[in-house]
Amino acid sequence: MTADNAPLPVARPLPRVFSRLAGAARTALPPFAVLCVVVGAWYLVSYALFAPRRRFLLPPPHQVVLDGFLDWATFHEILSALEATAKVAVVGLVIASALGMTFAVLMNQARWVERSFYPWAVLLQTIPILAVVPLIGFWFGYGFWPRTIVCVLIALFPIITNTLFGLRSADTGQHDLFTLRQASRWRRLIWLEFPGALPAVFTGLRISAGLSVIGAIVGDFFFRQGEPGIGRLIDGYTRSLESGPLFAAIIVSALFGFVVFCLFGLAAHLVVGPWYESGQRR
Repeated sequence: MTADNAPLPVARPLPRVFSRLAGAARTALPPFAVLCVVVGAWYLVSYALFAPRRRFLLPPPHQVVLDGFLDWATFHEILSALEATAKVAVVGLVIASALGMTFAVLMNQARWVERSFYPWAVLLQTIPILAVVPLIGFWFGYGFWPRTIVCVLIALFPIITNTLFGLRSADTGQHDLFTLRQASRWRRLIWLEFPGALPAVFTGLRISAGLSVIGAIVGDFFFRQGEPGIGRLIDGYTRSLESGPLFAAIIVSALFGFVVFCLFGLAAHLVVGPWYESGQRR
């Protein structure tokens, strides 16, 4: 066999570990590239548009790191405030999840419940929360539980709508099978509708998790009694023109919301991924 007719070497598949590393790189590189662009634009705006005496309006990223993260006293203050906000957000999310799923199940089981309560749930979602927060303070005070109520009001609607959508998305053929077996309404709910609704339920939880964090921060801005949260800290930094710690507190708040969102995404993948088709395609 001549050299021209020699068979081409067959490319061997990469080991699984390298495939996973390549997949992780493809996932992480685009967000990292966007971060680099944002940081570069931040530096450009800070140094090109603001004179040194006005640069406190938009301090460069390294100044934010020095003043807000590397200064232990400031960073400890931010973490302590974040802990207080996290408690409110988590409790509010748990209550909103329990109420939202309960109402969704009742609406799915009885149409008259949906016709009676769903319009009010929509109306609750459309009311500006900033207009309701002062009323909550007048009625319930300004401590831990009024802030929790704010989180519940913000986080409730996505859980109701997503859970209700999931409960009604079960396959018609499977419903017919349960009908042939003369399954009761609650057996159909437990063994067919609720398992099939889990992907939609986790979608609602991910949305409501971020909204609950926002509600806790909004409550901190208005309720100035009890344990100070990240919202009150941001307001204090704004009033004292401490732009470095202010940006650091905002970044920490955003990272906390992102982490909570990712945790629910991971939980959805672990619970739903092994059997749900869209989870397997992730």
